[in-house]
Amino acid sequence: MSESQSLPSASGQTLSRDIAIAMRDGVHLATDVYLPAHAKGPLPVILERTPYGKHKPSRSELLAGQSAPMARAELARHFTDAGYAIVFQDCRGRYGSQGEFTKYLSEGPDGFDTIEWIAKQDWCNGKVGMMGLSYAAHTQMAAACLNPPALACMILDSGGFSNAFTCGIRQGGAFELKQATWAWNHAKESRKAEQDPSIRAALEAENIFAWFKAMPWSNGQSPIRWDPDYEDYLLEQWRHGTFDAYWQKIGIYAEGSYDTLPLMPVALMSSWYDAYVKTTLDNFAGLSRAQRPLQLIMGPWTHGDRTKRVMGDVDFGPQALFEGHVAKDWLAYRLTWFNHHLKHEPITEDPRVRLFLMGGGSGTRSKDGKLDHGGQWIAGSDWPLPGTIFEDWYMAPNGRLTQDKPAPSAAALSFSFNPRHPVPTLGGALTSGQPVFVGGAFDQREDARFFGCTDIGLPLSARRDVLSFETEPLSEDLALIGPIQIELWVTSDQADTDFTAKLMDIYPPSADWPLGFAMNLTDGIFRCRYRKSFAKPEPIQSGEIFKIVIEPFATANLFKTGHRIRLDISSSNFPKYDVNPNSYEPEGEGRLPRVAINTVFMDAEHPSRLILPVQIVSDLKPWNMKT
Repeated sequence: MSESQSLPSASGQTLSRDIAIAMRDGVHLATDVYLPAHAKGPLPVILERTPYGKHKPSRSELLAGQSAPMARAELARHFTDAGYAIVFQDCRGRYGSQGEFTKYLSEGPDGFDTIEWIAKQDWCNGKVGMMGLSYAAHTQMAAACLNPPALACMILDSGGFSNAFTCGIRQGGAFELKQATWAWNHAKESRKAEQDPSIRAALEAENIFAWFKAMPWSNGQSPIRWDPDYEDYLLEQWRHGTFDAYWQKIGIYAEGSYDTLPLMPVALMSSWYDAYVKTTLDNFAGLSRAQRPLQLIMGPWTHGDRTKRVMGDVDFGPQALFEGHVAKDWLAYRLTWFNHHLKHEPITEDPRVRLFLMGGGSGTRSKDGKLDHGGQWIAGSDWPLPGTIFEDWYMAPNGRLTQDKPAPSAAALSFSFNPRHPVPTLGGALTSGQPVFVGGAFDQREDARFFGCTDIGLPLSARRDVLSFETEPLSEDLALIGPIQIELWVTSDQADTDFTAKLMDIYPPSADWPLGFAMNLTDGIFRCRYRKSFAKPEPIQSGEIFKIVIEPFATANLFKTGHRIRLDISSSNFPKYDVNPNSYEPEGEGRLPRVAINTVFMDAEHPSRLILPVQIVSDLKPWNMKT
């Protein structure tokens, strides 16, 4: 059932609203189709599938200087004026679409069936491109894994799971608690909440901050209990810690399909403080196995915030904006991409890889109180950049990071990790955490703005459960661009525990920053029950010394002369990740927290080290739209 109406446009436009497209199981998904009013012949089609309301503006459609994103009709007009049909669809179980919403897992078949339906319409020329931010990027990759014949190109903006077990739902074996805030926030828009206002009112009345102090949650004992469907899928993800067939499903595991994906052009974009850095870079590597047009863009932003230059408490300078530096704007970029790959219009070749190299600013305090860290765009032909040198920096018991290899004599540092008093999250590569936590770059000093901070004003490195290692002041500029690894030789007196790592750019004290500024770049975590395999968890044995590898997200930062590189090691980063109770209870069900004595070894036999990707600064290729 649908209705058609005319919408004003420079060339005219028609809208068929709420077309009910049947999926293979008989569920109908609500779909809006915009066509040029006077189209001649079949057209290429742009599809976006979203759980956030096809009738609502997408936050990705915000241009620099605008206070609100473009309405769907306005966005559609730009594409129909350019000779496209454009289709927006509500995901299963959301807004106008039938069926039950189970996050991520219906998007492959539903996307395939939708593309097949589009391809059969007389207004489609047989070519479909897809676009969308975040979940709307996940829907693209999910559909692509099933190889719909009409899918001709994609623009994956900050999403498109490569492997949700290693990025997006879990990391290093730990659970990403952005999934908990997302479920609570979006259950308010669920079918049950829509039909029964009292459910929405109950969800809104819950004190989410108090509930975060009462983890782990259980069935009927969570702020999401008012909609059991949302509570069920969240707890299932949280409790399923072993990497097995559960995690190898279409929609959350593109790694299993890289070699069979269509040879279509794909543009991938993310940013250093986004939750999908690893997803994006893994997809780039996986899709690079075959010859297909690829572009990679990595900005300095938080999730989808390409129109901003300030992320957290750090200003990345005027070049940080996408507009005017990567392309005229995000809309123009997509139209150019689709025109080339769906209409074969000529295009000016851009570099295959464009990265924002953070750093190089004055280090002063802006009028808004932000750190001027600055940055610039650079170009490359591949990722990691050709010529990357991987350097070993060893942890020493005196708190130094040094390139000198450890001495043979035994050396170790231990700390007490109390799960009831976890290290608070201060920014980072985060999204969907509101109102409990936010992403971005911040001085790593406890602050009342952040959940869980109790020692306001003290640096996190002052905590007794944090081991901090830093270099001497750098004698020359140093560019770190690429993947990061931390190899730790460790032990614990408990059956399970976590180790965390955080990499920082340490500004020296100055008139504007009397205590300096410890700017977080990237962080990671590893859950020790998975030290032998993510598929076969095992408790830690008494006296066992073992090596783990923590893989924080990749980064790109210019450390200026006089700065230091700092690495903090601990055992928690909450509420970004769930807290390990150290008791080896089933994942997401630990109610018997134990204090763990955790030890990091740093001698010749057990050389704990930080592996950094270094580029020669003079070899970097600055890039802007004019070059």
